[in-house]
Amino acid sequence: MKRRVLFLCTGNSARSQMAEALLRSHAGELFDVASAGTSPESIDIRTFAVLKRMGLATDGLRSKSIDEFRGQQFDFVITLCHKARQECANFPDAGEQIAWDFADPKSKEGVASFEITLRELSERIKVFTLVQAPAEKAAP
Repeated sequence: MKRRVLFLCTGNSARSQMAEALLRSHAGELFDVASAGTSPESIDIRTFAVLKRMGLATDGLRSKSIDEFRGQQFDFVITLCHKARQECANFPDAGEQIAWDFADPKSKEGVASFEITLRELSERIKVFTLVQAPAEKAAP
């Protein structure tokens, strides 16, 4: 049975979308992955650009409110910014809450900050997957 992961940030327009796409790509067979925002807004087009450039699927990505997931059980709720961590400090129905703090790439012009965030998220998600994967899946 797949474990459920919810990535949260403020706008659900960059960081959490990248994290959702990355975890699906790295370990979609192990995890059911979703993302949401505390104040959702449209997905930044630079998010789609860097995901596609890295060869990651963007099908089905859409900005969602955290309210869409209220009452659902998650094994992991991972916040990706300080504001989401504060607003969701006690997310009900979360088995484990994890706080990762990534700077908002939208605060800078161009795509370089998005590429950096995507690389950093990719490294963190690889470690998360290695730690959380069943032993038979984690072995090389």
